[in-house]
Amino acid sequence: MSALLEVEGLSVAYGAIEAVRDISFVVEEGQIVCLIGANGAGKTTTLRTISGLLRPRAGDIRFEGRSIVKEPAHVILGRGVAHSPEGRRVFARMSVEENLLLGAYTRKDESGVRADINRVYELFPVLGERRGQKAGLFSGGEQQMLAIGRAMMSKPRLLMLDEPSMGLSPIMTQLIFDTIKELQQQGTTVLLVEQNALAALSLSDRGYVVDLGQTTFDGPGHDLLADERVRAAYLGQ
Repeated sequence: MSALLEVEGLSVAYGAIEAVRDISFVVEEGQIVCLIGANGAGKTTTLRTISGLLRPRAGDIRFEGRSIVKEPAHVILGRGVAHSPEGRRVFARMSVEENLLLGAYTRKDESGVRADINRVYELFPVLGERRGQKAGLFSGGEQQMLAIGRAMMSKPRLLMLDEPSMGLSPIMTQLIFDTIKELQQQGTTVLLVEQNALAALSLSDRGYVVDLGQTTFDGPGHDLLADERVRAAYLGQ
């Protein structure tokens, strides 16, 4: 495998407040990689910076070996990096299908867009059954399905998911994580930020622990599950 995404010495500040300081990690092509850590550790800020919504104070972000830190968000999206944000952020007054079409706004291949909408409906049949309904009428889990589907509509090489299980029932959480694994099997690389450390590490090829804006240690997901530091800090064991 080769490095699809490389984050090196990344530092990001909101004014005088440094939210991320010296984060480094690598996402290999075809992997699921997770970032775990306490609230406020800098995980969401890291994803927002990778997707071009924030500018770093220092460090570099390379996608397919090329630095993207100075590129605008729409160019980064066009290169193949999609971001499903924390809190879903679906367009509540638009239908399911309208939300999905917005996810494909950078594309010109109409037949391909239609094929990928149908693919989303195959992944999430409830969306296909209710494709004409407004997204604001959906449950949290259904909105999360829509948010992931919308992100997939840009045909990303790298799919970044921020807290996809937040506020969901255990059954819905399992469905979402099963879908993430299926997306990987279909060829999508995934960078996952998740409070549910047990589920995230069980799913991931590699995990990074983020603490106070820094990556403190990392390893294969199953190794971190067995690490006493992780078990004490994040698994309540």
